[in-house]
Amino acid sequence: MTSWGRRPISVTLVFASLLILLLLLPHTVLMIFGGLLLAILLRSCGVAVGRLLSIGPGWGVAVCLVSGVLLLSAGGAAIAPAISEQVDELWRQVPETLDSLKSSVEEYAWGREALERASEVEVFSSASGGTATRAVSSIFGYAGSSVLLVFIALYGAFDPHTYKRGFLKLFAPSARPRAESVLSNSVQTLQSWLSAQLISMTVVGVLTGLGLWFIGIPLALVLGLIAGLLAFIPNLGPVLAATPGLLLAVPDGMNTVLMVLGVYLVVQTLESYIITPLVQKEKVSLPPLLVICSQLAFGSLFGIVGLALATPLTALGMQLVNDLYIDDYLEREHDTEERAAPIPVTDR
Repeated sequence: MTSWGRRPISVTLVFASLLILLLLLPHTVLMIFGGLLLAILLRSCGVAVGRLLSIGPGWGVAVCLVSGVLLLSAGGAAIAPAISEQVDELWRQVPETLDSLKSSVEEYAWGREALERASEVEVFSSASGGTATRAVSSIFGYAGSSVLLVFIALYGAFDPHTYKRGFLKLFAPSARPRAESVLSNSVQTLQSWLSAQLISMTVVGVLTGLGLWFIGIPLALVLGLIAGLLAFIPNLGPVLAATPGLLLAVPDGMNTVLMVLGVYLVVQTLESYIITPLVQKEKVSLPPLLVICSQLAFGSLFGIVGLALATPLTALGMQLVNDLYIDDYLEREHDTEERAAPIPVTDR
């Protein structure tokens, strides 16, 4: 193995190993990526707090964690009764609304036929029992993965340099400066996406809660929280968030349903065409069609976890393509042609 060949071989081995891991253990890789994403968020907050208080980034991360726990505890103690009451009410009203909706559907022939076909499904069959068992196993599996995700985030946030140095050692010495630059650009891209996403989620939650409260919809606080959290999943998240609000509006008539639908549509329009473009300006620019295609692909391949992480993975992929393919390969076409051009022979 010659010295000039170590650089491309090392790069190929690193990316081939990551691809093999993604193919063999896709959910594990996605959970690790989710933990790293959370680690980047914690580290960014720690660095900002460290600069403000003139302390180290590690201490800044600790301050952020302690402050977050205290704020959540205090805020939870203050609003927990209201949220608990609203959640209980939501849990009670949704089945009643479904029963009311069922009664309305049964007034039509096509509705009765659809309900009869649905009732023919053997809910308590052995197959459904296996499905329930798998569902319970999945819940425990996701709970365990969430605990591991938290530990990945904590270790990555407190001491990222150790893991960065270990990752860079996988590359040949001549490739390490460029690998470090690409890694820094990737982290910066994810930081920008996270900051833009958090701002958008907050605005969506606040506007949805205020809009529903203004038109007199009960449980506006819980519905606003749901809308803000589900805004993490573009395109599909708003649809899922609007479902409980629309169900609660059904007993009050079609006018209320239309007003609730209008609130969600207005908030989603503001988020899609004003809030997100303004927040992501000069940070991360993702073509909407590419985001939708990536969500379909990752959702089909990896389920809800892939769907939730499709957008940051797309942003990271675009950054890697720009750094490694466009800048390092396509933009150097003229340099390669000049080196490969034959030296003209002159007559003496």
